[in-house]
Amino acid sequence: MKKVLLIIPAYNEEESIEHTINSIRTFISNNELKFKTDYLVVNDGSKDQTYQLVRKMNVDIINLRTNLGLSGGFMAGMKYAARHNYDFAIQFDADGQHLPDYIPAMVEEAEKGANVVIGSRFVTEKRPNSLRMIGNTLISTAIKLTTGQIVNDPTSGMRLFDKQSIEFYTTSANMTPEPETVSYFIKKGFSVVEAQVKMQERLAGESYLNLRRSIQYMIRVAISILILQPFRK
Repeated sequence: MKKVLLIIPAYNEEESIEHTINSIRTFISNNELKFKTDYLVVNDGSKDQTYQLVRKMNVDIINLRTNLGLSGGFMAGMKYAARHNYDFAIQFDADGQHLPDYIPAMVEEAEKGANVVIGSRFVTEKRPNSLRMIGNTLISTAIKLTTGQIVNDPTSGMRLFDKQSIEFYTTSANMTPEPETVSYFIKKGFSVVEAQVKMQERLAGESYLNLRRSIQYMIRVAISILILQPFRK
């Protein structure tokens, strides 16, 4: 039986982490899955009660003493997946936005041969008209121009990596869970596909990316893909 690891980076998520873990547990117990599903919380130096709550729930956890950011936290989870020989690793948000219901469809795409599967909001659904979605379109266009492949939802944070891409991710320099990495995987010959998912609003707190930061982020990523990535080995 194949093994799937959900990697849940968490920074100050005391208001949502219990709900997220319980939703995963409920999904696993209510479904006869064809694969074994484990989940790992990476506590990224939280200053609230995230770590204590996760420990109380008896969940596997990596406790980072200082905040390394999403890149460092996710890398810690990917290295754990590599060490424990998981077949697939899925980046899964702690804030309740990602739904475990779509995990089987993503695993199915990987078993068909995809190395990376993006949980995409826009395979069969149209992008809404908003400034954030304009930025999403900008990044999608940058990826198309540099790789020739259309990625409808490059900013989705729900991504599956197979064993080959886990190894590549953990042994390559400057890997981050960002759209640039999706583009880089395509450039290096990995198969990247999308599976339709739905996402919810975060349960609590506020995203670091407010409107201004979101626009700045989208522009930075697009520039990185168009100008810097062609020089990346």
